[in-house]
Amino acid sequence: MKIFNTLQIAIRALKKNKGRTMLTILGVVIGISSVTIIVSAGDSFKQVIYGQIESFGSNYIQTEVRVPKSSGGSTSQAQGVVITTLTDDDRKEISKLPNIGKAYSTVTAQDIVTWQSQRKKSLIYGVTADFIDIDSTEIDQGRFFTEDEDDSMARVVILGSEVKEELFGSNDAIDQNVKIDKKSFKVIGVAKQRGAVFFFNMDEMVYMPLKTTQKLILGIDHVLAITSQMDDPDKEEETVESIRQVLRDRHDITNPDKDDFQVMGAAETKELMDTIIGGITLLLVALAAVSLIVGGVGIMNIMYATVAERTFEIGLRKSLGATKKNILQQFLYEAVLVTFVGGILGVLIGISVTYLVHIGAQYYKFDWPFAVSLVGVSLALGFSIITGLIFGIYPAKRAAELNPIMALRKE
Repeated sequence: MKIFNTLQIAIRALKKNKGRTMLTILGVVIGISSVTIIVSAGDSFKQVIYGQIESFGSNYIQTEVRVPKSSGGSTSQAQGVVITTLTDDDRKEISKLPNIGKAYSTVTAQDIVTWQSQRKKSLIYGVTADFIDIDSTEIDQGRFFTEDEDDSMARVVILGSEVKEELFGSNDAIDQNVKIDKKSFKVIGVAKQRGAVFFFNMDEMVYMPLKTTQKLILGIDHVLAITSQMDDPDKEEETVESIRQVLRDRHDITNPDKDDFQVMGAAETKELMDTIIGGITLLLVALAAVSLIVGGVGIMNIMYATVAERTFEIGLRKSLGATKKNILQQFLYEAVLVTFVGGILGVLIGISVTYLVHIGAQYYKFDWPFAVSLVGVSLALGFSIITGLIFGIYPAKRAAELNPIMALRKE
């Protein structure tokens, strides 16, 4: 009952200064909603990345070109360097490894695809024939190209669903000729609608045989990446190491620091993304926590002002038998109530904003899941209560230690 009575006194005191209380709550709301939004966004982003990784399956290994460490870079074109040592012959050697079932090589280009008067800027995805057996892409109309067509540099393409729609509309695209880089290519297939994968719209792609893309579009002999499919995903670690050894032998590399490639499996990719997303989320939460500290300082200032305004009231209560503990509890309750209410409102606003982002993403056909982190909500509410305690305890202690006679004279 004493706790309940003290709580009622604290609520009445806060109601007397509604404007000041609301401004204090607003400061807490901003901080708490920021924490909730950031942590939930981190969870949503992690689900997006995991979904993209799993769309390839858990049994793949990705090999990509990389600038050796001695060159001071980590990407295929760092400091203007272009790595040309990874080739389709490397894929053929990798395919001979015991745990590798199939593999495909990849190059990319960007060009205008035209049909009659219709034009569409698209990403040209040059791949080998095994692509369709490994990737999640499915054919809606027609067929995918064969290994023989790749070897013979056949001028054939498979259109993404959006490319087909923009160029042909309701017309049949199969066996029609489109032009890319002023060269004519026969449409032999149309891919099923797939959406975005790793932020690339797969429906805007045009699939073409690797050698055709290399020779007729890009004028190169190398590839950007090789995707391998494992028979047994449990042997990922040793298979990754086997691929590294094959490539080092073929590229005459004896020092691992000189590797002009990087090899990563699905498990390693997930671990890397966990580290990156976790680090970014932690940094953003730390930045959001700054606003909580600012809100806490605001609470301390307001509590000091409250103590000064209510000095007579404190003296009267103490003269009527209120103990230091009673006064301390009352002012602490006021501080915690402000931050707790701010915390609840902040969490609700944070969840609402997270949901609106989800709805907006769905509208633009981007698969951004609605994820509310229970850890984030708990962290936010815990932050709010701790903020109230930390920044409210000193003013509350000061109020509790007031001399009742001196306090009554203030009036």
